[in-house]
Amino acid sequence: MTMTEPAPGLSISEVAAETGLTTSTLRYYEQEGLLRGEIDRASSSHRRYSPEDIAWVGFITKLRSTGMPIRDIRRYTELARQGEITTPARLALLVEHRERVLSQLAEIQQSLATIDFKIATYERFSTR
Repeated sequence: MTMTEPAPGLSISEVAAETGLTTSTLRYYEQEGLLRGEIDRASSSHRRYSPEDIAWVGFITKLRSTGMPIRDIRRYTELARQGEITTPARLALLVEHRERVLSQLAEIQQSLATIDFKIATYERFSTR
């Protein structure tokens, strides 16, 4: 019996454990064209993620967690695949998204201030 060298990279389940995503989400990201390149396959045809793939998944996860739509992430990914020539377009996409995130943060901070005011009001009543 010969030992075969394991395929380099992490399996989809290892990446899921490392990133906190489900394997279904990782497959969905791949199907939607959100990954920067093809994911390598072991001889068994199982996915093998490189450190660069994992870093990219981490980045798009941050974009998703800040509310960037899938269509914008797909556009960003398409631009990234084209190389440095698209840097200005990628920058514009990220700056626009950052503005939306800052606006959402301001709204959340206002809502939090309202909640804090209400809590302080209740605390004053409960200490009488």
